[in-house]
Amino acid sequence: MAAEGDHFSALRLEIGDKTLRYEGNIFRPINEARSYILQCTVGCSHNCCTFCSMYKDKLYRVRSMKEIKEDIRMAQAHYGDLQNIFLADGDAIAMETNQILEILQILYAAFPSLQTVASYAGPNSTLEKSIFELCSLRAAGLNRAYLGVESGDEQILQQVKKGVSAAEMLQAGQNLVNSGFNVFCIVQLGLGGKDRSREHALSIANIVNRIKPQNLNALTFTPVPGTPLFREVQEGRFQLLDPFESLEEMKIVLENISVDGLNFVSQHASNYLPLKGTLQKDRDEMIKTLDYILQTRDGKYLRNEQSRSL
Repeated sequence: MAAEGDHFSALRLEIGDKTLRYEGNIFRPINEARSYILQCTVGCSHNCCTFCSMYKDKLYRVRSMKEIKEDIRMAQAHYGDLQNIFLADGDAIAMETNQILEILQILYAAFPSLQTVASYAGPNSTLEKSIFELCSLRAAGLNRAYLGVESGDEQILQQVKKGVSAAEMLQAGQNLVNSGFNVFCIVQLGLGGKDRSREHALSIANIVNRIKPQNLNALTFTPVPGTPLFREVQEGRFQLLDPFESLEEMKIVLENISVDGLNFVSQHASNYLPLKGTLQKDRDEMIKTLDYILQTRDGKYLRNEQSRSL
């Protein structure tokens, strides 16, 4: 998946003589901060993106149903009831459909107040499922999907080894939306560097307009040590945007999105400027804020580099 995630390192919560078990670092989208995390898979089924370090220390595998059921029982014993659950790791939707359906059935039986079950949705894993399968998962209660779109630009998607073409990314997003999921598209400002900044921003607006998700979460590309893209930055082969160039990209995205009722958020810690609003209702106000900062070039309105992180 995308690098959009605050993480908990090797989470372990003592419950009597047992623990809620997690293997390795655990990541979840910022919107799932209050969700119980159920680790259904370990790692990411793709795990080749050049910007991402989240699951590089893990070999992808599906946890046994026995382990997953034990974790659900331990969570039930500890919490009693839950309203929100996130299925980790990086791409739980890659599991066999019948396995996910069984997990959903157990979760809704165990937690009577359960309202939301969410998962990252890798584009390849999404495309491998039929519309019937996706609709079945949605009907069974998997109602929120996070799709790491990153960019709508063909060249950028190939360069960062996302694993799909722009057309395939579009199809994955449309399949999720058409199956009834509450879709969060995740994009990364600055991922095209200085060379393709404008193309990148316009491509984001274009693919979002065509997917028509309910939510758009914007991050700002931050090179992570140990990743291939970090090495490109170090070697001068990838030129990072400065903070104001990043805001220029955000402005282009907002100016060119035509979807109405879209929840836009740039509050992730990687961003220089946290913004939140609904398009088209709040677009002019958000652009006005960006224009003011871009005109004044006053850094006091921006997060400093020490405060930014993935």
